Amino acid sequence: MGVKRNSSTIDESATGSPKTKAQKTSTGPIDTSLPNNKVFPENFDFPEKPEGTIKISSYNVASLNASIKKGFNKYVDAEDADILCLQETKVNSPVSTAVNDKVYKYRYWSYEDKKGYGGTAIFSKYKPLSVTYGLPGYEDKSRGRVITASFPSFVIIACYVLNAGDKLKSLDERRVFNSYMEKHIRALQKDNKSVIWCGDLNVAHTADDLARPKTNERSAGFTIEERTDFSKVLAPSSDNIPGLIDTWRHLHPDTKGHYTYYSYRFACRDKLLGWRLDYFVITPDLLDKVVSCDIRHEAWGASDHVPLVLVLKDVKMTE
Repeated sequence: MGVKRNSSTIDESATGSPKTKAQKTSTGPIDTSLPNNKVFPENFDFPEKPEGTIKISSYNVASLNASIKKGFNKYVDAEDADILCLQETKVNSPVSTAVNDKVYKYRYWSYEDKKGYGGTAIFSKYKPLSVTYGLPGYEDKSRGRVITASFPSFVIIACYVLNAGDKLKSLDERRVFNSYMEKHIRALQKDNKSVIWCGDLNVAHTADDLARPKTNERSAGFTIEERTDFSKVLAPSSDNIPGLIDTWRHLHPDTKGHYTYYSYRFACRDKLLGWRLDYFVITPDLLDKVVSCDIRHEAWGASDHVPLVLVLKDVKMTE
């Protein structure tokens, strides 16, 4: 997320005692069946990946070095993703202890000029056909936030979208970023590429994607401007290029209270007060290849985000 919430956006007094699963309360939609652990688990029990599929994980680590100290590598080993995309690494050079280089032979890092800020990475078991950094025509402002890797069956855009900031000081810049991102996606579509846009996209698209919609209408990540820009990508373009699909929401259309970010402040994790900020957004031609898209709810504590995982079938990873 990158911006701490203050008491005006998350009221710590509203603890409540929810009585039913996914009940709507004064705190908004929550699901009391979900884990609310505050320490990163020692062990994970993830479903086995179906044969013939590939798994892609996206994870905002909110400082890779700090996340490693809290157990990040336990998650990496347990998930065993084929492609792992990280956001907000906050590093300016490769971290040798991030992953096993014998497992992930292909590793790509992007860095912000400012030390300890931003940063993304892609670790892959498969060699991409090509890799580029930043958004075309906007590289200087996005090189540390976007990595685009091409594989035979799809192009993956691993992304850490600019946060609008406290008091929305960066909202205008964020909207410029949004515009260049949409152009990048549309250009790939025009080139008949299947696209996966993933990462911390720093927007809760609908009122069901955060616990406090009414009190956050002018908060970074839920402004009408940010939500409208995201909606543009999900809608057909002016020249009738198909809109993309928010995979998790498509598979869970009525699910409420499931989030990927819980602030460290105000006991938000304990109260399950969160935001859904992390996404796999795909072009429609990939939809019939989607096996699952799941939030790893239990994997909280090494970061204030949890990973999101996409499983695909019938995709070609090598030529």
